[in-house]
Formats: sequence, structure tokens, C-alpha cells
Amino acid sequence: MDSKGFAESAEWALSRKPQFWRLAMRCCQIAGAVDIVFFFLFHALGSPLLAWVNVLSVGLYGAAFLALRSRRNRLAVILIWLEVLVHAGLGVVVIGWDSGFYYYLLMFIPAICVSAPLRWMITALICLWSYCAALYVSTWFIAPLQPLPDPGLRLVYLFNLTVVFAMFSYLSFYYLQMVVTSQRRLRRMALTDPLTGLLNRRQMTYLAGKIHARFRRGGCPVVVMLMDIDHFKGINDRFGHDVGDRVLSGIAGILQSLLREQDLVARWGGEEFLVILPDTDTETARVSAERIRHALMEYDWRSLTGEDVRVTLSTGVSELRKGEKLGESIRRADQALYSCKVGGRNRVELESS
Repeated sequence: MDSKGFAESAEWALSRKPQFWRLAMRCCQIAGAVDIVFFFLFHALGSPLLAWVNVLSVGLYGAAFLALRSRRNRLAVILIWLEVLVHAGLGVVVIGWDSGFYYYLLMFIPAICVSAPLRWMITALICLWSYCAALYVSTWFIAPLQPLPDPGLRLVYLFNLTVVFAMFSYLSFYYLQMVVTSQRRLRRMALTDPLTGLLNRRQMTYLAGKIHARFRRGGCPVVVMLMDIDHFKGINDRFGHDVGDRVLSGIAGILQSLLREQDLVARWGGEEFLVILPDTDTETARVSAERIRHALMEYDWRSLTGEDVRVTLSTGVSELRKGEKLGESIRRADQALYSCKVGGRNRVELESS
């Protein structure tokens, strides 16, 4: 696999996953700091060649960092690969395999597996293994050019082992955080409506089932409110769906701000919202629905949508009865909502007895 292939594989991840290029920038900073330490260490150990190689390495990492900041990902990846491959090779050739410089090559393994597209991954791993093996085999025939005394060689090996151990620990923690964050994001996507952030229908049904089970055991009152935006199709037709989406999001925010923490609110349909209020009687629910209705009428929708939009809400209210399923209460709230629409909209209608 050529350098272009390596660059394309990494660039694929960097362009699609911003967290990868942020990690690469952090690694450039850390690696540059390590090379500065190496400069003084090899001067102290009497190996000026490797000491000044680290000056070049700091420059390459600095250039890669600047390239990543300007989104020149391909150039940055080429510079990082070049630095590590050459630096590790020189370390092995100059002071020997026992220096531990080959460890730095192994750090490419998780980066390749996580970031490279499948068509490059196997080839990249084979090339990396081949380079490591070639370096090792070369030590069978070529003695180190500037061997260090045993104490110095052990010190270099211990330093390299410590740096790579710390870097692998950092990368493992970083990837673990990525997995946890992704799981949370997927869970949130599975449970909530992507536009409004409210519960979706599936999760609302699941949580409402728990409230219904508690209602059957204890008999505490539960009220269902079904809300519908008046003339929502007209808003979409006149102002566009983007404005309609902002109206939906705005209503969701108002509902969340005016309802209690224990209340459940979901986007039930296109422009319908379902609210379940545990431990609430019908009159209290009616007052709450009226408060929401007035809040929508008084809200400055122009500040949210940029248009002179008038938004009103019709609400049907029903109380869960003993022995009935929750779906029956929702059906009666829907009937009350229909009466709202027939009666002129922008009202709160209680279920008929």
C-alpha cells in the first residue's frame, strides 16, 4: 500500500469523523513534547545524531498540527506516517532493536482499525507488519551504528515503554469515551423525536404503560391530554416546512417548560402532542392546558421563525377510568379534541361524560 493509500484511508475517517482529527491534533502536540525530551536525553547519552533527528521530528509534528488545523488532512497524515516510520527505523538502526523504538509503529494498529475504510485496512496492517518484521530481520545482519552502553540502552527502552504505554492508555480511554458517547446518542435517537427532542411514540407507549400499571395498583388519578396545532398545514403551505419545524420545536419547548418533571410529553403524530399527567385530576389538567394555550398565544413567534405566524392549540382532555386500557382514555381525549376543532379551535375541551 503506497503513501497515497494510507493518506486516503486516514483522510476518509478524518473527513467523516471530526473527533479523529481532534485526536490527531492532540497526538501531534504530545508527540512533539516527547521528541523535545528525546533531544535532551540523547544529548546526555552521547548520541547527537538521534538528538538532532528529534528536532526534525518536532518540526514535522508542528507542520502536521498546522495542516490539521487548516483541514489539510492528507498532508498531515503523510507527515505523521513519515515521522514515525523514519524515526522508528533510525532508532532501531542506530542503537538497536532493544531500544524499543519499534513500539511506536504498533500505535498505528488501533488508528488503522478504527479509522480506515475496509478496503485499506488489511493492506495497511500487512504493510505495517512487514515494515516491523523487516526492521527486526535487519538487526540479524547489521550491528547498531552507535550502540549505547547498557545503562543508557535500558533507560531509552524504559522511556519508550512508558511513553507508548501512556499513549495506548490515552487512546483506549478516548475510544471508550467515543463508544459511550455513541451509545448515548443512539439511545437518545431511539427514545426521542429528532425534531422536537420530546419522547417519541414508542417510548411514550412504554412509559405510559408503567404509569397505567401504577394506576391499577394504587388508583391515583391519571389524565391524558391530546393536543393539536390549529391550521398547521396552512403554516407549512404559506411559510414553508422550515418555519413549520420551528413552530413544532417551539411548542415542544413551551410544553417542557410549563409541565411538571413527572409529566410525560411526546410528539404523538405530525402536529399532535400527547401529554400524560399522573396524580392529576381533570380540573387541574384543564388549568394546565389553558396555561399552555395562553403561553402559545402570547409567544413572540416572529423571534423564532422570522415570520408573522399565529400559533394556537386545541386540546382534548380525558381522565383514565378504572378497568380501562390507556388507549381508551387516549381515544376519548381524541374525541374531545375533535369537539374542539368543530367548536372553533384554540380551546380546551373536556371529555363528555
